[in-house]
Amino acid sequence: MTARMLTIGYSPCPNDTYIFAALILGKIHVPGIRFQERLEDVETLNSLALEGALDLTKVSSHAMGHLLDRYALLRSGGALGRGCGPLIVARPGTSLDAVRRGTIAIPGRLTTAALLLRLFDPLMQNVVVMPFDRILQSVATGSVTAGLIIHESRFTYHLYQLEQLADLGAWWERETGLPIPLGAILGKRSLGSDLLTAVSGAIRQSIEYARSHEQEILAYCRKHSQEMDETVMLRHIGLYVNDFSLDLGTEGLTAVRKLFKEASDRGIFPGLTGELDSR
Repeated sequence: MTARMLTIGYSPCPNDTYIFAALILGKIHVPGIRFQERLEDVETLNSLALEGALDLTKVSSHAMGHLLDRYALLRSGGALGRGCGPLIVARPGTSLDAVRRGTIAIPGRLTTAALLLRLFDPLMQNVVVMPFDRILQSVATGSVTAGLIIHESRFTYHLYQLEQLADLGAWWERETGLPIPLGAILGKRSLGSDLLTAVSGAIRQSIEYARSHEQEILAYCRKHSQEMDETVMLRHIGLYVNDFSLDLGTEGLTAVRKLFKEASDRGIFPGLTGELDSR
C-alpha cells in the first residue's frame, strides 16, 4: 500500500527544525503517512496557508485568526511561552513617542508581532514590512525609526548598538497573566480529526526524541541555520521549545482564545465562532 504524502511547512529557525527533525528524518512515524517538508519564513507560511497550499503548517497566531474555517489547531509543536515575545528596538535616545511619529519595521503584516504592536499602541501605524533578518540593520542605519524584532534577533540586537524600548511579550503577560501565543501548528480540517490527532501525537514524540537524542537532532538544526552562532542557536531552542510545545494544555488554549478576543474586540479579525481544534 502506497503511503499518503502530506506537505508540512515550518521555518528554518532552530526551534522549528528541532521540533520537526525526528519526524522528517523518519525517526517517528504515522502509519500510512509520509511527510514532505517545506521550509519558509513565517510570513511566507502564513500566505501559503491562506492559499490552502499546505496540509500541515506552522503559522503565526495572528494568521490563525483568518484560517480556522479551513484549518484546525494542533495541540503540539507551537510556539507559546513567557519571556519570548517581540521587542521594539531603536538607536539610543529614541523615545516611543518618536516611534509613533516615525516608522517602525515589522516582520510581516500577519505575524503575531504585528498584532501585538496594534494591541500595544494603535498609534504606531506607519509600518514598513521587511524580512525579520533585515530589521536590525535597517534600524541601525536609520532607514527606519525602530524595529519590531523576533526570533534570534532578541539575542543579537545589542551587537548593532540598539536598545530595547518595549517588550511586547512582557506587556502581554502583565496585562493578561497569560503566556504569549506566538505561533501554532495547523492541519487541514479535511484530513479528519483522527489523522490530525495522530499527527499531533507524532509531533509530540518528535520533540521528545529530540530531547533524548539532542546531538543527532542539532545536526539537522545546524544544516538550516548555517550562519547562526552556535550559542545563539541553542538559546533560541531553549527559549522557544518548552512544555507548551509538547501540549498547549488548558493555559495555552486560554491564551490563544484571549488573543483572539482582543483582536476581535478591535476589529482586526473575526471572533472565534467555532472550535479551535478538529474535535
